Amino acid sequence: FQAEDGIRDRSPSRGLGDVYKRQMLYWALKPTMGSVDGLCRRITGMGWDFELVAGPYGGTTEGPVWDGQALLFTNIPNDRILRYDPQSGKTTEHFNGTNKTNGLCFDLQGNLYGCQSGGRRIVRFERDGATITSLPHQLNGKRHNNPNDLAVDKQGRIWFTDPFNGTAGEQELDHMSVLRLDPKGGSQWELIRATFDVSRPNGILISRDQKTLYVAQSDYSEDKPRELRSYPINDDGSLGKYKTLHSFGIDHQGVQRGVDGMTLDSDGNVIVCAGWEAGGPGPMIYVFAPSGRVLETHPIRVDRPTNCCFGDADMRTLYITTGGGHLFRARTDRTGWIMWP
Repeated sequence: FQAEDGIRDRSPSRGLGDVYKRQMLYWALKPTMGSVDGLCRRITGMGWDFELVAGPYGGTTEGPVWDGQALLFTNIPNDRILRYDPQSGKTTEHFNGTNKTNGLCFDLQGNLYGCQSGGRRIVRFERDGATITSLPHQLNGKRHNNPNDLAVDKQGRIWFTDPFNGTAGEQELDHMSVLRLDPKGGSQWELIRATFDVSRPNGILISRDQKTLYVAQSDYSEDKPRELRSYPINDDGSLGKYKTLHSFGIDHQGVQRGVDGMTLDSDGNVIVCAGWEAGGPGPMIYVFAPSGRVLETHPIRVDRPTNCCFGDADMRTLYITTGGGHLFRARTDRTGWIMWP
């Protein structure tokens, strides 16, 4: 793989140079700056090295989730879930026949759910490695659209984004919204509409305290917004009025690509994949505080980053999927948080 901006250079001199530059930066700042250790860590930590560990497979990879030992991710056009083992460095097929499954998420019991875009439904991938269980996929008697990403809360409710992509029949709903599947005991679920103010939702995430739903509003029409939003989750499960944490604009090249997939660190910050080469600052990993403040940016110069999650034994490695079918990783100074395992 040919190194590009932001991609790891494996040469020994690169590593020694980085150490030297970090030491020089530390001693230069120490006499005049308060909290230098933390400041220096943040500054030197801005240069994450992205290492290609799997792919490219041709077509989009998505849905990375950590299962406690390995990284699972989807290869959408080839209808499969792949498993990357960081100990052996090998990638194997974990599940096939997934029918264009996009996002993945574990619940509190370790059940794996996915957004089956081709089947226009949320599914559960059973532990036998072969059975796919379909969940209800009609809202008021109409098939919902093409589920894209999902988040499961501690009550077992499945929140998912439901844009329409035109790949599996005609659109039956007159909206693209965040929907929710509520467990009703046994194998019974209730499907409801959760948002009424998005035009094209994409990534979705729930805060550690279960009180905030983060949603990527990702409409690429010039007259529509591309925003990272936070919705308060009310006690009855309804959503309050959202706050816009960050907006992506339009420049001389056209609309800027907004947020796609996202994950949490242990401090409650939101790490997101955004950007493309066609406009704006380019492909980027952003770290947002819950307030919307941009804490860090990490350019990754390989097409479109699609989704990310933390993994490895210490949960400090960020894994990133892309529109070109790659799986990258970067060691960070942040510790990820997941509900399971």
